[in-house]
Amino acid sequence: MTLPTHLFPLTNETVLEAYDYIFAPWVKDMGLCDLTVSEGRASARLPLNDPLKFFSGAVCGQAIMAVVDTVVSLAMATSDRPSRETVYQHTHFLRPAVNDDFRIEARVLRFGKTTAYAEAHVTFASSGELVAHATAEFAF
Repeated sequence: MTLPTHLFPLTNETVLEAYDYIFAPWVKDMGLCDLTVSEGRASARLPLNDPLKFFSGAVCGQAIMAVVDTVVSLAMATSDRPSRETVYQHTHFLRPAVNDDFRIEARVLRFGKTTAYAEAHVTFASSGELVAHATAEFAF
């Protein structure tokens, strides 16, 4: 299956259609919203969502890593040659993800010939306090 060329490179006008087309239903079920993109950047909000919580009330790390990968993927797709896949992601969890919505912001640090590198910050939506920091590498 080939990607619809009218969606890429991603813009704010095409990001919702591309998000709906590209990602698996379980990713969309996490509830990411307020998607925005600009060249080499993407951001979204993850509403606090009970199905993503541990028994302790904190959002699980697997969910945080999945939304980071999703938002970084959107940032990568703002180039004229969308990436094929994530080849590396490393996430540091700095505090429990509790009691607030989350803001995810991704920035491509370098678009190379065969790979691209990005970083992402996950913050509490209300305070801006850093919850997690991630780095990622994507292949072309």
